[in-house]
Amino acid sequence: MADRTGPPGTLVHVITTDPAASLDLPAWCHMTGHHYLGPVIDGDYSSAYALRLAAGARPTRTDAPWHPAQ
Repeated sequence: MADRTGPPGTLVHVITTDPAASLDLPAWCHMTGHHYLGPVIDGDYSSAYALRLAAGARPTRTDAPWHPAQ
């Protein structure tokens, strides 16, 4: 996920089919400084998660968003 999704405070829902997302998204938020809010319970999506974008979040590489930008 790119850090250019929206201004700080923006609520983002991530919809995924990746079974590891429940572990990866909290770790990514911890690494970048965004706020992981947890799973979203919705009848239409079995794997949706919420996070809130933070001011001053640490950027990640565009080609590998699981790595901090240099």
